[in-house]
Amino acid sequence: MRNRSVSIDGLLLLNKPAGLTSNQALQKVKRLLNAGKAGHTGSLDPAATGMLPLCFGEATKVCAYLLDADKTYRVTARLGIGTDTGDGDGEEVAHAEVPNLSPEKWAAVLQEFAGDSMQVPPMYSALKQNGQRLYEIARKGQIVERQPRPVRIDAIQLLEIAGTRLMFRVRCSKGTYVRVLVEDIAAAVGTVAYTARLHREAVADFRGEDMYELSALEALVAEDGAKQLRGRLIAPDAALADLPAVTLAGADSERFSGGQALPGAAAEATGLVRVYAESRRFLGVGEASADGQLAPRRVFRMGEETP
Repeated sequence: MRNRSVSIDGLLLLNKPAGLTSNQALQKVKRLLNAGKAGHTGSLDPAATGMLPLCFGEATKVCAYLLDADKTYRVTARLGIGTDTGDGDGEEVAHAEVPNLSPEKWAAVLQEFAGDSMQVPPMYSALKQNGQRLYEIARKGQIVERQPRPVRIDAIQLLEIAGTRLMFRVRCSKGTYVRVLVEDIAAAVGTVAYTARLHREAVADFRGEDMYELSALEALVAEDGAKQLRGRLIAPDAALADLPAVTLAGADSERFSGGQALPGAAAEATGLVRVYAESRRFLGVGEASADGQLAPRRVFRMGEETP
């Protein structure tokens, strides 16, 4: 009989293995922790690997902020072959010669995609149109018109070009489809391509060295139990490190936690802020207006000690 779940507040950065959906990976770690409420941010395709932030308890309230965060990927593209899904799981639908370009030329081509642009989402995506997922429509052999969406490429760097293998690193905004980016890069030099491998290296300010392998988590629990694993969790406010911090004195902490707006409590900040009690206990996310008023936007019911 399974033990009753316990209250856990924190994040864990999983290096999602290939072959699992994001939700399958979440459920495995949730069981290891014997956790109750859980969620993940920024789904990865089953074939993709890399950083999948898992949120437990009150930390699930930061999911929306991480979904909006920039992400960094290491991408391996197979040039000369196009598939219907844009990745290696699809059927080959196009073939083309691969131009013999120097690494310097490839680097220059990649730089053409830096900045803001409009991107048409792929048919094999989870976006909905008229109540149906696009991939459900695509599996019926149908193609429907999709509206382009704004995306932003902050940095793109050539790592390797060897025959038909192109490797690059890209830091991009939310909503960027790397599979489409690969196809567009190939089209720019007169060929076709698909994404052969995709590894997410970073989400927001979280970096790869903070990720855990699923096998390592399983081994830790087998050896020391869930308590040791819970000690590896990251405090929820770490996901909001780019927001300015506001500290409330005395009774203002209770008022904020009770949902009350506080006049004059945020004189040096505007927009979204992290809010703390004088004890450094994280209280939640507030919004500071130009006149110094602080309004609660997300209240966190954290204990005096965070993971």
